[in-house]
This record gives sequence, C-alpha cells and structure tokens, in this order.
Amino acid sequence: MNRTLLGALAALLLVAAGVFWWEGRAEVEAGAPPPAPVPDATEPAPLPSADISGLEGPAPPEATEISREQRRFARLDRDGDGRVTRNEMMALCTRDFRRLDSDGNNLLTFEEWAVVTANRFKAADRNGDLWLDRAEFAATRPKEPPKPKCKC
Repeated sequence: MNRTLLGALAALLLVAAGVFWWEGRAEVEAGAPPPAPVPDATEPAPLPSADISGLEGPAPPEATEISREQRRFARLDRDGDGRVTRNEMMALCTRDFRRLDSDGNNLLTFEEWAVVTANRFKAADRNGDLWLDRAEFAATRPKEPPKPKCKC
C-alpha cells in the first residue's frame, strides 16, 4: 500500500511540475516583444541613389579560347594529363575508342581525336565550302535504329 501511495504522490508531483513549467513558458512568450510593424505597402520606400559619374566597374571576365572539340576531349580526360586512357573512355563505348585510337596504344591524344573529327566534318561538307548548310548538317545526325516489327 505504501508503494501505491508513493507512486500516486510521485505522479501528482510530476503533473504539477509539468503544469508549472507549461504556465511559465506561456508567461515568457507573452512577455516577448511584439513583432516589428510592417511598412504600409501603398507607399514604397524611396530608392537609394548615388553619384556614379566617373566610376568604372571591374572588367568583365574573359572566356578562354577553347574549341568545342577541346571541351569534349577535356570532359573525357578525367585526370587532366592530356591523354584519354581506355578506362576513361570506357564510359562511352569501347568500339568507338578503338575506332578513334589510330595507333592502337590504348591512349587517345587530342590530335587523334581532332583528325577523326576533321575527317567527319570533311565527309559532311559535300560541296567543300568549309561550312555546313542545313541539309549537310542534317546528314550528320546519328541514324536511329529501326523499330522492331510487331509480332502479334
């Protein structure tokens, strides 16, 4: 019986402590300062102004002269050593790597890459005017594989 009485007394003390704690938090929040007033939206604040005559900002950044092919090559050259190894090229396709590696040393230099790309451009430029018109460019689009015929 003493255990039951002590347990009930302990429960009542915990409930009372919780109530006092809860009420104390409410008084702290009630005593908090009110939020800052919101300015009236009908009257906009005046914009700041400054005399900028004679001032000059920093020069805009200049882009480096890097060709599209060099960017493509750099995307594959993960370690930045100026060579694309077979492991670096595996992400695309092994067959394409073997086609581009003309000397067969499993290293693809930028020159090997550029020769293949230049030859591809030369083949697409049918009239030899060193630029591709819309029809010539459309001929360079990769061929889509044929859709399998339905066997119903």
